[in-house]
Amino acid sequence: MKKQLRIILMGLVGLVAIVLLGAFAYLQRVEFGANPEASLMARSQNYANGEFHNLVPTSVVAEGENGLSITLSDLMNPVEQLHPAQAIPVLKIDLKALAPQQDTLIWLGHSSYFVQMAGRRMLVDPVFKSYAGPVSSAGRAFEGTSVYTADDMPEIDLLLITHDHWDHLDFETVTALQSKIKQVLVPLGVGAHFQRWGYAKNKVSEADWYEKTALGNDLAIHVVPARHYSGRALSQNKTLWAGFVLESGKRRIMLSGDTGYGPHFKEIGKRFGSFDLVALDMGQYDPRWPTIHMSPEEAAQAAQELNAKALLPAHVARFSLARHSWDEPFERISAESKNKSYRLLTPQIGEIVNLGDERQQFSNWWQSLRLCQKTRGMPPRIPLSKLGREDRHQAAASEALNLRLGLRSLSSSQCLRPRGLARLQRETQRRSRCSAPHAHDPARVW
Repeated sequence: MKKQLRIILMGLVGLVAIVLLGAFAYLQRVEFGANPEASLMARSQNYANGEFHNLVPTSVVAEGENGLSITLSDLMNPVEQLHPAQAIPVLKIDLKALAPQQDTLIWLGHSSYFVQMAGRRMLVDPVFKSYAGPVSSAGRAFEGTSVYTADDMPEIDLLLITHDHWDHLDFETVTALQSKIKQVLVPLGVGAHFQRWGYAKNKVSEADWYEKTALGNDLAIHVVPARHYSGRALSQNKTLWAGFVLESGKRRIMLSGDTGYGPHFKEIGKRFGSFDLVALDMGQYDPRWPTIHMSPEEAAQAAQELNAKALLPAHVARFSLARHSWDEPFERISAESKNKSYRLLTPQIGEIVNLGDERQQFSNWWQSLRLCQKTRGMPPRIPLSKLGREDRHQAAASEALNLRLGLRSLSSSQCLRPRGLARLQRETQRRSRCSAPHAHDPARVW
């Protein structure tokens, strides 16, 4: 009996050893990057005891919460509409054809931006792959949002990375972009990842909070504080996290990066006076981690403290990393922004924001997708984009049929319920039999 127990224990010990060795080997993969030299980080007043710290005490999760409790809570409390029921509407434009002298910002989803200011082209936190993690099952991107690739990018004067989390710093993306990137600017410590990934050391600059980098004579990039944390594997806070202020002779904008609400917003507002536009974190918030991401209401307060003329939602509409419906941030910030001193800008992914146009407006595009959400007590709707080519053609060609079936004009953002689709298919089949000589005439009225 003792011998059998000994064999079982040895087997368990061996199994645990194999699992630990496998995990260790997996964490050595190149996409996890590298830790920086601690001696180089020590120059920062925000670095102590081997890690970076926020300006105010900050816990990654609320008191009493941990990874296990959060996972169990997620499993026991499902949330509806974490993902949209159909593809997000996206505009894919030719970025290479844009005149560099045109000051523009193009939101690429989540916290990724293509920015042109003072004749310079910049890319911020690009993530072009379809998931936000080390494995494809982690943080799947919403359908339709992974349309831009490294090949679509023009030559980039400056790549900016706010911190090293997977949904902001993607190994595949930055390595695919390497030949197009002239310079890289990152918070302290993040440069170690780039060096492991093949970037020349003289191509990557690292900066602390409130340090300034000049890009030519007419554009300055300021690294500013954020309230967050960092890490790509088990260790945390070995690298700094930050936001960026982009300042030219004509205008000033701020990209917050991931951040919770804190006193740093008032301080940034005092230092810079005002902003023509701020893009602020207001998605993936949760009461279980209240200090590392802002709610939409906190983002509205921060925008006012920054004296912003325009506010653009960030950290939204591409990945579901928290337990709120995918469109809740848009609804809440729209309600909170009424009668505020700033304009709320809600462009679609890929839609051009003209930084010189103070009257530019955008639609509430996310609301059209609600037509495809499940309705209580009714079967789910089917996106028109999911229909076959012939069904789409027939639906678009016959407004009279839409009226007979009780539908409005269909567009790529509208849906049919299964029963309506069956009726549409039967009707189109009947028409094709009765009107065969005119089957290819879209203007024909039956």
